[in-house]
Amino acid sequence: MTAEIVCIPVTADGQVAHGWGKAPAVAVARVDGGDILEWRVGNVGWDVLHDSGEGNHHARVVRFVRDNEVTIVVAGHMGPPMQDMLGKLGVRTVLGAVGDARDEVVRITTTATG
Repeated sequence: MTAEIVCIPVTADGQVAHGWGKAPAVAVARVDGGDILEWRVGNVGWDVLHDSGEGNHHARVVRFVRDNEVTIVVAGHMGPPMQDMLGKLGVRTVLGAVGDARDEVVRITTTATG
């Protein structure tokens, strides 16, 4: 199995933050066989930058996803335009995530891909 690079919006206490497009911080995890091999949390400031225009905002997200080689985005919520944009990049999205962010990343990467 090839490692997946999963990105998930996170709160300061390690929980899944509700939205993707307005996330202040995200974790990028390298996961292989259900094992988290690497976990990095960074402040992206998308909550502040969101209202600077959809094109600019989506361009920032695209750059982040590409720079981090993200293959799956996990979130509680994401708007249809963002889902469409990520789909065009070949990034799988999984919505409805809640609770502990690390647990959700493991759960998503150990279930069948859809």
